[in-house]
Amino acid sequence: MSDFDLIIIGAGPAGLTAAQYGARSNLKVLVIEQLSAGGQALLIDILENYPGNVSQKDPEGAEISGPKSGYEFAMDLHRQAESFGAVFKSGVVTLIKKESGRFIVSLADGSIISAVSVIIAAGSKPRLLDVPGEKDFTGRGVSYCATCDGFFFKGKKIFVIGGGDAACDEARYLSHLSDKIILVHRRDTFRAQKSLAKRTLENPNIKTRFNTVLKEIKGEIKVKSVLLENVLTGEKSEEEADAVFIFAGMVPQSSLASCVNAALDDEGYIVTDTQMATNVPGLYAAGDVRSGAFRQVVTAAADGATAAHNAAKYIDEEKESSNENE
Repeated sequence: MSDFDLIIIGAGPAGLTAAQYGARSNLKVLVIEQLSAGGQALLIDILENYPGNVSQKDPEGAEISGPKSGYEFAMDLHRQAESFGAVFKSGVVTLIKKESGRFIVSLADGSIISAVSVIIAAGSKPRLLDVPGEKDFTGRGVSYCATCDGFFFKGKKIFVIGGGDAACDEARYLSHLSDKIILVHRRDTFRAQKSLAKRTLENPNIKTRFNTVLKEIKGEIKVKSVLLENVLTGEKSEEEADAVFIFAGMVPQSSLASCVNAALDDEGYIVTDTQMATNVPGLYAAGDVRSGAFRQVVTAAADGATAAHNAAKYIDEEKESSNENE
């Protein structure tokens, strides 16, 4: 069994920032991530609302480089955390237990690791609509990531489902690839930030269908059409489609918190106080998995820093208590 001071589960902006702060506090830090470091930030085309992430210009005003993408930002965080001594491991955590004051973390590959404290920064995953055809055509015209799959539908007719920040932002990205973007939202106004909603409505390549829901995705080998319904009139219509990008919210990856009886809210997010502490001593949560989070990169990073800072204090107290009892 490997021993660490702090284990961080998840390597999105919250986990990567926590790793940096934990390592800078001279803790032995392990970050476990099942996919690639960066989390949801990897899907962001241009990270335009992160403080200070602006175009770099020379003294004459000419642009040297543009704002960083989510991928570039995530890779910088990863390198930074490593430079302070954080260790990264690829794997899937299957169980967390707390025994004799330490957390025991089990991975799918059979390895077992222990730590004084754990930060869950596992983020969230796209919420499925559960309409007929969604699962059948995932990867064959149905996608949840415009920057990942948009290129394959250049110039095609693309339906985007949703009305929040993600849907508007991804529709904007897709509008650079095609002038046939149809944004479908069940309500009569967007839930997105006002500036983002305004740019979406003014984009000539995006047509908006308010008060409309997706009822079915049809096709054979790949997506061929969608069945839509007007929620006010009940009228249904079938339209040709080459792709459907779904942004209907997120589902928190909080199941590990239940292993140690950490409190969850009604939607499954982990409940914390302002110190990012759960009701289980030594267990913290940060980022999109946490109840009440704003779910932005900047707040995820702040959560991670706060969680690591308070985890470090908890670890110091536990070590002092252990030394006194010896």
